[in-house]
Amino acid sequence: MAGLLARLKAYSRTPQGRRNIATARRAAADPRNRAKARSLLGRLRGGRR
Repeated sequence: MAGLLARLKAYSRTPQGRRNIATARRAAADPRNRAKARSLLGRLRGGRR
């Protein structure tokens, strides 16, 4: 597992990794996307039956 974390850490330092992180942060800040994520997590946890 440490190898995977090291690879993720190294990727996050590359220009492409930084762009992807910035895109993900912008998407996470959008209230509509937060609602979608909350709904998905609720379904995965078995909240909607």
